[in-house]
Amino acid sequence: MSKKWLRMVLTGFLSVSVLAACGSGDNESNEEEGASGGSDSEDSEQEADSGETYTIGASQIVEHPSLDQAYAGFQEGLADNGYVEGENVEYDLQSAQGDPNNASTIAQNLVSDGVDLIFANSTPSAQSALQASSETPIIFTSVTDAVEAGLMEDIEEPGELITGVMDQHPDAIKMTVDFIAEYFPEANVGMIYNSGEQNSVSQIKDVEEAAEGTDLEISTRSVSSSAEVQQAAESLAGEADVMYIITDNTVVSALESVVGAAEDQQVPLMVAEPDSLERGGFATFGIDYQTIGYRAGEMAAEVLDGKSTPADIPAEYPEDMKLIINEEAAEAQGVEWNEDWDEDAELLEQ
Repeated sequence: MSKKWLRMVLTGFLSVSVLAACGSGDNESNEEEGASGGSDSEDSEQEADSGETYTIGASQIVEHPSLDQAYAGFQEGLADNGYVEGENVEYDLQSAQGDPNNASTIAQNLVSDGVDLIFANSTPSAQSALQASSETPIIFTSVTDAVEAGLMEDIEEPGELITGVMDQHPDAIKMTVDFIAEYFPEANVGMIYNSGEQNSVSQIKDVEEAAEGTDLEISTRSVSSSAEVQQAAESLAGEADVMYIITDNTVVSALESVVGAAEDQQVPLMVAEPDSLERGGFATFGIDYQTIGYRAGEMAAEVLDGKSTPADIPAEYPEDMKLIINEEAAEAQGVEWNEDWDEDAELLEQ
């Protein structure tokens, strides 16, 4: 337990003791009636108004819109539960600039600084935070597979220090591969990923397994930095019939290079989340990163309230997933429109 949590518990205990000693008669009755009528949200606000100021360290592997949306959602989820920046919360946001070594240094520094909670926004950030922390609670999001990444053995029973919200619905990859197999049969599917990201390695494996039994061929290119993405995309677009970009932070941070190659070679570009769709992808079975960040913020509020520890909160998958198509990108990439999509897909608002 951190020193700030201990002070909060002692303060609450002393406050209750004073009320019990001083309250009597009608005043005591009124206090009891008021206490029995309070809602959960009111209780949370009372906890947040305890007079403490909390410092939250936010570690993000790289700056790109999806992760930025998750961070904004996290702050909103906390604010709606009484933890407002500038009032009782301070944030220390640090980006690793795509380098896992930087993520490790950031995590160690946040723990040394004595932050009350770490928000780990990506798989490398969460792995580094867990390795660095011995008691600081960690809430993550933008993690594809928490078990595969070694963050916990079971999402229903997370470890003592870490829990959060994943960014990949269990069915998303299978549905994407099935979509490609149906509408682009016998396609060579080109994929670019950073082999240093466990999140990405896991997804590539899932794609290959989902393609078994279909006529699809999977071709991959591995990169180690965003500077290598353009060359990999240009090379791959020359041989692929469809390109599919998973939630790889290195590649997504340089997505415009992939979009340019797809348009030049007239290759449909499947992506893994709505932000990449807005940046030029053709279609996605995607989730809203602001929403998963918001849910992570709600989890963090439970921990700061002292009502729960990470071990008490099962990790979660995103709830909502839908097929979304970018018509302008479809035209730019030479995709022939299928009438099925008029009924099955939601069109991106331009």
